[in-house]
Amino acid sequence: MTLLPEVFKAYDIRGLYGEQLDEEGAERIGAAFVTLTGARRIAVGHDVRLSSPSMAARFADGAAAAGADFFFIVMWSTEMLYFAVADGGLDAGACITASHNPPQYTGMKLVSQGALPLSGDSGISEVGRIAMEGPPPPAAVPGNRTRDTGLLDRFVARAMSFVDPEAISGLRVVFAAANGMAGVYLPPVLERLSIDSVGCFLDPDGRFPHHEPNPLLPENRAFVENKVVEEKADLGIAFDGDADRCFFIDDTGAFVAGDFLTALLARHLLARRGPSTVVYDLRASWAVRDTILAAGGTPDMHRVGHAFIKRRMREVDALFAGEVSGHYYFRDFSYADTGLIPALLVMELVCEAGRPLSELIAEFRERYHISGEINSTVADVPGALQRLRERYSDGRQTEIDGLSVEYDDWHFNVRPSNTEPLLRLNLESIRSAEDMERRRDEVLEVIRA
Repeated sequence: MTLLPEVFKAYDIRGLYGEQLDEEGAERIGAAFVTLTGARRIAVGHDVRLSSPSMAARFADGAAAAGADFFFIVMWSTEMLYFAVADGGLDAGACITASHNPPQYTGMKLVSQGALPLSGDSGISEVGRIAMEGPPPPAAVPGNRTRDTGLLDRFVARAMSFVDPEAISGLRVVFAAANGMAGVYLPPVLERLSIDSVGCFLDPDGRFPHHEPNPLLPENRAFVENKVVEEKADLGIAFDGDADRCFFIDDTGAFVAGDFLTALLARHLLARRGPSTVVYDLRASWAVRDTILAAGGTPDMHRVGHAFIKRRMREVDALFAGEVSGHYYFRDFSYADTGLIPALLVMELVCEAGRPLSELIAEFRERYHISGEINSTVADVPGALQRLRERYSDGRQTEIDGLSVEYDDWHFNVRPSNTEPLLRLNLESIRSAEDMERRRDEVLEVIRA
């Protein structure tokens, strides 16, 4: 049995298959999950990775031994897990996935009733503790298994309800699934739209033969950027491995930053639904705050991470939330993140505006100059943060998540990694691109001293 404590992360369970986590470990986690939550009706599914079917089967064995009845779906995206649990009124659910990691990884995302995620400080650590103690005694009456064959159709119908399908027409769009889970739901979606689609790597393949399924890395989206230009497309949409995130390329082949996309979607949704709260993460450009206010909404800045964002959305009943990392959340989708719904909404708003995506984003690019996230390996993370506190003591400092410092015309956030000796910098200036670069280099010098 292989089950190492380091696989229990802040937001999910993840590690190298066979080296840090194997099938017997998955079975223990399944039993521990049911033991902790008391769930009796759960959903279990898995992504496209070669190890995922056997990992899901053993997780299900553990859950059944602990007394849970469950729906066992062969292969699904993470957002389909969220939908399955909420749509079916189930007690809990699990998706066996390592998200955007390379093929040699495995993992799990766990949710309780209403698709509320377990995280490090709200369940995952305790699941790990129980699982590491050893296998639980078998339940007196093992749970039943049922296969749900209609989930995909119900999920697609729910996602399509966020837009007017007839309004999405006349576009040429490049779709890139990186051989991940978006390739499962895109075909039935595209059948319902009057667009010219260019599909790239839509066949699910757990080896991820073309590139790592993480479009946030520039090298993994270069193909899509070039394809948009080559095909003279209106936009490109790239999905990560488990398809709960999507990333946009405009008609010029340029990547659209997640915070600018959050601002664009917030404006679109607030225009439809009226004044509401919109949550965004503290790394984001001031474009998000300013756009929400201009659209009559209430901006609510919160700490990074899907578990924290989802809890905050419930606290303030937020209409929508967005993170720089490409996670977009919707109140009417159980406050959960999804890759498909923002893809549909962006196509709809481009069609409604009658203007290319590059023009819709231009106002943000011209006024808000952002660094993007920059990682620095540091030997002494607390020491580096203290140097920043002292160097920028004249700024407005907050420590909700790492260190944030604000001045009137520029600001930055520096956050420690949960798993590595890294500091992650996001910085913005509203003076000029040159001012942003100067400030960025100065802060990096302090971090790396």
